[in-house]
Amino acid sequence: MKIGILGGTFNPVHIGHLILAEEAREKLGLEKIIFVPANQPPHKDNGDIAAGSIRLKMLKLSIKGNKHFGVSDAEIKRQGRSYTIDTIREFKQKYPCDELYFIIGSDLLKYLDEWKDLAEINKMVKFIAATRPGYPLEKIPAYIKTLGIRAVDISGFEVRRCIQEDKSFRYLVPEAVFNYINKKGLYK
Repeated sequence: MKIGILGGTFNPVHIGHLILAEEAREKLGLEKIIFVPANQPPHKDNGDIAAGSIRLKMLKLSIKGNKHFGVSDAEIKRQGRSYTIDTIREFKQKYPCDELYFIIGSDLLKYLDEWKDLAEINKMVKFIAATRPGYPLEKIPAYIKTLGIRAVDISGFEVRRCIQEDKSFRYLVPEAVFNYINKKGLYK
């Protein structure tokens, strides 16, 4: 089976994440995409990140009804900083006979030099960088395959800012996530 792994903070999950996942699944011929929310991303300030359990819940709400999508709580359960190598090792044990595709947005390419055990990651997965508006695919290492996807210029930061400024964020996130954020009073 060909499985895509899509890691991120998902703070909150928005339609850009879902479009990226669906297009990657379709264009790469993947049978499944597994979303993996980071507990504490090593390259981000963790001050405004919602609790892992909340981000996990929003992901589950956002993919409900899509048989090709799943969510893993591996990094949330592991606690501490989330390193891709640890997650990939776990997935290799869980799916030893499957082909794993690790998918990132082009915005993360600037951090590659800081990744823990990057050479080992490259041996275990097919590395895919998907286009993201404002982050052109430049100086791509040879081991990374690029994937052009529909340009959707939405970020978790933008969604949080809309909420904090009491502006509409409806349609930036799936309806179930919109309702959950409002019900829980998140990101105020």
